[in-house]
Amino acid sequence: MSAAGHDVRLFDVFKGQPKAVWITAFAAVIAFMGIGLVDPILLSIAEALDAGPEQVTLLFSSYLGVQVVAMLVTGAFSARFGPKRTVVTGLALIVLATLACAVAASIGQLIALRAVWGLGNAFFIATALSVIVGAASGGQQAAVLLYEAALGIGLATGPLLGALLGDLSWRGPFAGTAVLMAIALVLAAGFLPKDGERSQRQAIRLLDPLRALRHGGLLRTSVGSAFYTAAFFIVLSWSPFVLEFGAVAVGLVFFGWGICVAVAGVTLAPKLATRYGEVGATIIAVLGYAAVLAIMSVGSKPVVVVGVIVSGLASGLLNTLFTGSAMSISNAPRPVASAGYNFSRWLGGAVAATLVGHVAEWLGFDQAPFAVGAALCVLAAVLLSVELRGKGDAHRVPAEAAAVGEEF
Repeated sequence: MSAAGHDVRLFDVFKGQPKAVWITAFAAVIAFMGIGLVDPILLSIAEALDAGPEQVTLLFSSYLGVQVVAMLVTGAFSARFGPKRTVVTGLALIVLATLACAVAASIGQLIALRAVWGLGNAFFIATALSVIVGAASGGQQAAVLLYEAALGIGLATGPLLGALLGDLSWRGPFAGTAVLMAIALVLAAGFLPKDGERSQRQAIRLLDPLRALRHGGLLRTSVGSAFYTAAFFIVLSWSPFVLEFGAVAVGLVFFGWGICVAVAGVTLAPKLATRYGEVGATIIAVLGYAAVLAIMSVGSKPVVVVGVIVSGLASGLLNTLFTGSAMSISNAPRPVASAGYNFSRWLGGAVAATLVGHVAEWLGFDQAPFAVGAALCVLAAVLLSVELRGKGDAHRVPAEAAAVGEEF
């Protein structure tokens, strides 16, 4: 792609990619399905296992909490054993955990198994991003778009799968995910390129991801993303309890939300970044997210439904913009920057998923968590504005990105 290549279209980003990219992207779709998979069945799980909202939301926090801690070791593990072994290990753990979730007998067992699932996701997610960035043709911009497309598709189809299978039994979505992830595991084990010699891989120490966060720009990006991701998981984990819909209805709402995530992340984010720069575009998007959450905090159920779906547009923008910035803003190796960024990003989600039920109780009304999410997004915008004022936006997306997605 040339800088002047305004005839570039979204199709050009996706065509001609290596087999390793497509296999990793497919596995990423299934992995990200796991995030929203339980949304439509939260009420069913609570009823079947006699659990309260504060226990059921722990299905998110145990998953994310273990994932956060494990993110710190993914870079060192990948450097020691190679990216293919790391990806396959993560996928194998997810398959085992999802199969066990399908036969869990108590909410405690389900929470523990979701933690194992989070461990597998940690090995997979951080490594998958660096694999796609390293292998994709078309440079980092194309790689980030591919990764965020996989995220969006996974977030869209996860709730839909959860709704369709969950309408039969709350155990169904877990069994279905195990089958799909087993397919991804077979493809990854059989077709991803073999790992090279360890001497050819850059040594990564255990605490390198945290050391990478000493870089001011990466730290501000990562903490800002943590605030946004906390708001993201407030919407994801608490909306079903506010709406009190059945599994299919909740699944359809979040399917619409996920479609918005995918479309905005792939088609709108590059154009907004080209016009305003990555930092400026991120500030605009995160303030838009804050406005939607503020409306949801005082709106009726129909308003919350519309708010959830529309919030997907802001989420798609922010997922792509934050990831693009994190992978380019510092000189840290991609696996290290990815691990440090993802550690901070998912930490925000883990804390939010743990506290969201208590926030509603402490503040005295069901939609209070949405107001807290809006405040967190405003804090993220303030934090990012320091970067914008301090150095200007040196991370503007190349001109060809503006043309990506014109004919999606």
